[in-house]
Amino acid sequence: MAQSSGKRFMKLAGMTASIAGKAAKNSLKHLSSDEEKRLQARSDMMQDVGIQIAETLGEMKGAVMKVGQIASQYKDVFPPEVATALEKLQKDAPPMPYAQIKAQVERELQGNITELFAEFEETPFAAASIGQVHKAVLPSGQHVVVKVQYPDVDKNCDSDLKQVRMALKIAGVLNMSRALQEQLFAEIRQSLHDELDYVKEAHNLRIFGGFHSRDDGIIIPRVISSHSSKRVLTLTEEMGEPLAVAATWDNDIKQKIATHLFHFTAGQLFGLYRMHCDPHPGNFAFRADGSVVAYDFGGIRSYSDSEVQLFRRFAQHAIKGDVTALEQDLIALEVRRDDSSLVPGDFYQQWLTIGLKPLSIPPYQEGPFDFANSHVHHDVIAQMRTSLKYFGQFQPSATTMMLDRTVSGQYWNLVNLGVKIDLSLLVHEYL
Repeated sequence: MAQSSGKRFMKLAGMTASIAGKAAKNSLKHLSSDEEKRLQARSDMMQDVGIQIAETLGEMKGAVMKVGQIASQYKDVFPPEVATALEKLQKDAPPMPYAQIKAQVERELQGNITELFAEFEETPFAAASIGQVHKAVLPSGQHVVVKVQYPDVDKNCDSDLKQVRMALKIAGVLNMSRALQEQLFAEIRQSLHDELDYVKEAHNLRIFGGFHSRDDGIIIPRVISSHSSKRVLTLTEEMGEPLAVAATWDNDIKQKIATHLFHFTAGQLFGLYRMHCDPHPGNFAFRADGSVVAYDFGGIRSYSDSEVQLFRRFAQHAIKGDVTALEQDLIALEVRRDDSSLVPGDFYQQWLTIGLKPLSIPPYQEGPFDFANSHVHHDVIAQMRTSLKYFGQFQPSATTMMLDRTVSGQYWNLVNLGVKIDLSLLVHEYL
């Protein structure tokens, strides 16, 4: 283990040194260039750095790869070139040999795998950054899925995170105050530690299972306590189709799916004050009756009553188009810097025009919104280009970071589902 920790450290330190060299060379080379050339050179360098970080992290299993995945979801924190490269880490990771998985299961559950399970499929049906999932059958005949964490992931977690942060800092990628860096990385570290603790995830599954038990059409697997530990989690097998298959179904079924996804996220935020914050499409499965199966309850964020009320107020002010109140909400959420610089009302109005369309909020959108042909994400990019001069007045906020990730993730799920739906009644139900 010490040797593998040393190897990991050398690999990450090598990446950091190489990035430092690139950053220094780039700034020296373009000392006398004009602004446009400097910006282009920086963008090229960022692309290069992004690819290097993604490739290094992609080769390394465990926490460090998970850091890259989490980072890719905080697009507003990283330059677009780096975020795009890190996104590649979202794809399935290559699996770990069965012998290591078997040893981990037997160590954690303190028994022989052939006695613990009547059947255990050697090939995983899903592999991710910190563990993989196998189908199995209990001695009772019950079909289950077993999530097994890779050995030693938790031991490398903090040092991996430190190295990644150092590499990003040297590359000049973290364009924010030290206090904000501390806050963001504390949030990333917390979500990593949470995802590495399967006892905590089992607890979350019970809470969310109870909360959604009366929601017809939201299915959450049950925990098999006798076969679960800190690094092994056994759940009832709840199968469904992937998003790509659901996208081929009739629109009335897709509308049911979209409604369940909306209740899943908004219901938790406003009713439970804690939320499943990883809406990656691989964490859901879909059934032909429109019901949704939700997996992976490692990444949960809890909110205080005052935070939830602030989110609600912000949404109400957005729908009313009250930009003065909206700006005050953004200051309270620490998204808008509290300073004397002026941001004109039509800046906010333009963002509302884009952001409220998918929710079918008049006058921005009358009637059902067609997610299959949505231009909202293109409009966002275009709008960002025209509003660059005001961006210094805004910053990533630790309060809204997970919420932003969840909302944008669910938007993409509906785009990929290709549903046509009017969500305004659901919006009003919660506000």
